[in-house]
Amino acid sequence: MTYRTFSTSSTVFDSILFRDAFGTDKMRAMFSDYALVQLYIDVEVALAKAQAHVGVIPREAANVIESEASIEHIDFDHMREETDIVGYPILPLVHQLVDMCGEAGRYVHWGATTQDIMDTAVSLQVRDALDSIDEDIRELRGILAGLAKKHRDTPMAGRTHLQQALPITFGYKAAIWLAMFDRHQQRLGELRSRVAVVGFAGAAGTLASLGDKGFEVQHALAVELRLGVPATTWHVARDGFAEAVNFLALVTGSLGKIALDIMIMASTEFAEVYEPFVKGRGASSTMPQKRNPISSELMLAAAKAVRQHAGLMVDAMIQDFERATGPWHAEWIAIPESFILTSGALNQAKFMLSGLIVDTERMKHNLGISKGLIVAEAAMMQLAPHIGRQQAHDVVYDACRAVDDGGGTLADALAALPTVTRHFDREAIDRMTDPANYLGLAPRMVDRALELSSEISSYALEECQS
Repeated sequence: MTYRTFSTSSTVFDSILFRDAFGTDKMRAMFSDYALVQLYIDVEVALAKAQAHVGVIPREAANVIESEASIEHIDFDHMREETDIVGYPILPLVHQLVDMCGEAGRYVHWGATTQDIMDTAVSLQVRDALDSIDEDIRELRGILAGLAKKHRDTPMAGRTHLQQALPITFGYKAAIWLAMFDRHQQRLGELRSRVAVVGFAGAAGTLASLGDKGFEVQHALAVELRLGVPATTWHVARDGFAEAVNFLALVTGSLGKIALDIMIMASTEFAEVYEPFVKGRGASSTMPQKRNPISSELMLAAAKAVRQHAGLMVDAMIQDFERATGPWHAEWIAIPESFILTSGALNQAKFMLSGLIVDTERMKHNLGISKGLIVAEAAMMQLAPHIGRQQAHDVVYDACRAVDDGGGTLADALAALPTVTRHFDREAIDRMTDPANYLGLAPRMVDRALELSSEISSYALEECQS
């Protein structure tokens, strides 16, 4: 077979067909080659300014480097060719920056090593990408809070082991989803300071090339780039970036849980919720009636892929001595792909959940298909004070078996037992076997979740303002 090349894309991340299913323009732009090289240049310029500030290089040289080092003058084809030879992009970049800056070019990359520039640039990338993820999570939390509030008292069947268990409310389910993302918002705020740190430390991490000025340059560079200063060199201690990607795995894992719930609830036999209707979305090429849960499927796929990258990042933490012989390179794959997949999954979730169609009548119908058996526990607990807990269990158990074997409802079966009618009339039996009357604290849990979520949002806003 002859392959005709009309595009250089070969993965879902840059595919003209799939890129918007698995990512967003915003996140792809953050991790594009152009953006990354610009960050490399930003770090080199910031380094020159920091060194000039503490007297390591002449101020005039730093000024020239700042004014002349421009991505517009980069020959990307030549840089790619040289990178293929060198194995890393920084030396090829430095060659071009030196040429751009003339006499001042001798001070470009002063005292630095390749990984200093690359790690610091990725710290900037991750910092900004986390800000984008933070914004998406905030929006998603607002959508989930709206669902929880709207359906606080909408009864539906709670299911364990895929069997009807006890009544819950759909708002309760949405509140559980909301609480997951409240925790993710908190986690994100906590991990920022551990990830957004400068990675400048020199050849073996000791800052030896700068003499007694090393810490001053490191601090000045951090100030220039609005990054933190690490306690020690971290170029072989990769827990920060590993934490960031494992955080993304938690986020997409939660999205996968929501997706799985929605997909099952949208199945023909359940028919309780549907993804938003868009003409042609989820259509089958052969079955005109199909309405497949496309966003949920994409969210689930992203969760599986990011989980794999989380493991890869943990594996990449195992590095030898003071400069690794390969694990670092795995991050070049895992970090960009994880952020793009997570942004895509969050985008799908916001679209799907903001327009989710909830069929409350179908939920009510499904709640009744067990003919009252779903509230057998309620009957047992109300009967227990009169005849004892174990005997009540046995009586209700026999009534459930009677429904299974002979039909009718749990209320009918209980009303036929003198042990029950001695204490409850038919109206009381009907009340105790009405699923809507056995929601436990589900509605109040919704209230509590909404209150705590609001507190988290207020606290986060105060943190941003301060």
